[in-house]
Amino acid sequence: MTAHLDGEIRDGRHHMQVRVYYEDTDFSGIVYHANYLRYMERGRTNHLRLMGAEQQALFEQTETEGAGFAFVVRSMHLDFLKPARMDDVLDVVTWPIAVKGASIMLAQEVRRGNDVLVKAEVRVAFIGGGRAQPIPKSIRTLMKADLIS
Repeated sequence: MTAHLDGEIRDGRHHMQVRVYYEDTDFSGIVYHANYLRYMERGRTNHLRLMGAEQQALFEQTETEGAGFAFVVRSMHLDFLKPARMDDVLDVVTWPIAVKGASIMLAQEVRRGNDVLVKAEVRVAFIGGGRAQPIPKSIRTLMKADLIS
């Protein structure tokens, strides 16, 4: 059971804690900006996993029917507001804000306590065979996407 590693969903938002280690920081002792992308990727992946849409299983299941499907980042807008430092415990929060035929827009925040350190809007596309594909109804339902759009 990995629920504690994957975080939890509260009030429609996925929360996952991450501790900052020495390896996450730059020479000045603050989190290197690219590491926030890693934290947010883990948040999106664990959000899907807790909703029952584990990406590897989805790919393997659909690969037998043809080209495998996957979620890929199409675009991302980031605002770096405050730095995180070694030993900080961060909360990576993820939630859906809009759904289109082949993509989902997610909001993400990296927080330390009540402080928002980084804000992001991430457009994730659903692809198969190297091209954007409509998100299957089963996945839209699983993600409650029809309630958002």
